[in-house]
Amino acid sequence: MIQTLFGSLEEPEKKSIFGRMKEAVSRTRESLADRLDAIVQPGRQVDERALDELEETLVASDLGAGTAGEVTASLRRRVKRNEIQNADELKSLLKSELKSILDHREEQSWFRPRNPDPPVVILMVGVNGAGKTTTSGKLAAFFRAQGKTVLLCAADTFRAAGIEQLQVWGQRTGVEIIKTRQGGDPSAALFDALHAAKSRSTDVLIVDTAGRLHTKDNLMAELNKMRRTAERIVPGAPHEVLLVMDATTGQNGLQQARLFTGSAGVTGVVLTKLDGTAKGGIVIAISRELKLPVRYVGVGEKLEDLLPFDSQAFLDSMLGA
Repeated sequence: MIQTLFGSLEEPEKKSIFGRMKEAVSRTRESLADRLDAIVQPGRQVDERALDELEETLVASDLGAGTAGEVTASLRRRVKRNEIQNADELKSLLKSELKSILDHREEQSWFRPRNPDPPVVILMVGVNGAGKTTTSGKLAAFFRAQGKTVLLCAADTFRAAGIEQLQVWGQRTGVEIIKTRQGGDPSAALFDALHAAKSRSTDVLIVDTAGRLHTKDNLMAELNKMRRTAERIVPGAPHEVLLVMDATTGQNGLQQARLFTGSAGVTGVVLTKLDGTAKGGIVIAISRELKLPVRYVGVGEKLEDLLPFDSQAFLDSMLGA
């Protein structure tokens, strides 16, 4: 089931998302197809060699050695218990194993407020270049399409042209931006945005934060200050801290992400540029290794190219229904 902060999407939207997800992971699917077809070809015995080849294929798709090893170890146990008799069963159980990884993180962490008092406050965090500002704009468009009122806060005051870039997205989406001068205090911009969102009963406040200050400690201290500011003005805020990651960086991006998950109170991941990589398995690696659910995926440059993540649609698109 495809969920958002404010409930389930309508059936036509779900079908549209499945089609666009299939298109987005086409490069991954093409790179996997020949290898998987050779491993799970009809009549082939499911033996140690087949499982070794499967593990290598999963690693090549950027699941990571740990995740690939965990999945194939589980399948080996099933083979020994005679629960896998043929290649079709192997493929079906592979999908089941991968889905359990994705769904476990979702069940543990998915934020679904019931009639939340406005505003819902979302902090966007991540390293520079991952796509935080672009994703903030696309997320604003997504919520507006759901009939929600949205406000953007330009709290990335340290990056040259960061405020201007968010302003462009605000103009494209018709969403107002609360900002301060370049080099100003990000928490001051957030303070103003929180009060504005409260006074207007705005449904969602999306906060674009800095990705790099002078040192790692400075960055985390600034993010913690912003979280305290949000909590003081809107009890329970921030309701979401979304880590924006570039899918094309793969396993290297996971190393950067651990910096934020350890200190910034991250609740979920937005994976950008999923359409630009043949290693879409990074989605599963994120869920297992960061112990976080993937909330949204970026699948293109257009305003509407941000999709709420759905594990079934993703796996059916990547491995076949």
